[in-house]
Amino acid sequence: MPPTARAIAGVEDSKKLSAAERERLARKIIEKAVSVALGAASVREIAALNIYQATSLAMRRALRRLSERPDAVLVDGKPIKTLGVAHRAFVGGDSRIYSIACASIVAKVARDRLMKALAVRHPGYAWDANAGYGTPAHIAGLRLMGMTAHHRALFCRGVLGADWV
Repeated sequence: MPPTARAIAGVEDSKKLSAAERERLARKIIEKAVSVALGAASVREIAALNIYQATSLAMRRALRRLSERPDAVLVDGKPIKTLGVAHRAFVGGDSRIYSIACASIVAKVARDRLMKALAVRHPGYAWDANAGYGTPAHIAGLRLMGMTAHHRALFCRGVLGADWV
């Protein structure tokens, strides 16, 4: 976010905002931001690397995609040893640091859109209502229909039992 620009009213921890409010704020954030980029890791990459390394990979991808090099990299959570770029980490950063809150809002809007698209392609898993978490409705869908290519086998084993997958 531009350091001299006035903060966007309503930006706070994305978990405290409704989906509609995140959508509204994400549009404003993207409009005002110096640069915005997303990074992701696939289910295969998560399985091959582990969630920590896949998170680092996704962050590196987002950083490479920025049209402007950031003056500083701020991360929500603990430091990422494999990020490969100097950064400062803040536990609870999305509720304490404006730019982290902005990034979190944009990321959650992208995630929500992906989950809605998955819900259309794979009905019965309640992806449009679970935001990627293993809710009872999602677990019931897994038990009834099995895994898709979008499910993490390790997670499914943990939730449904070791010999389920």
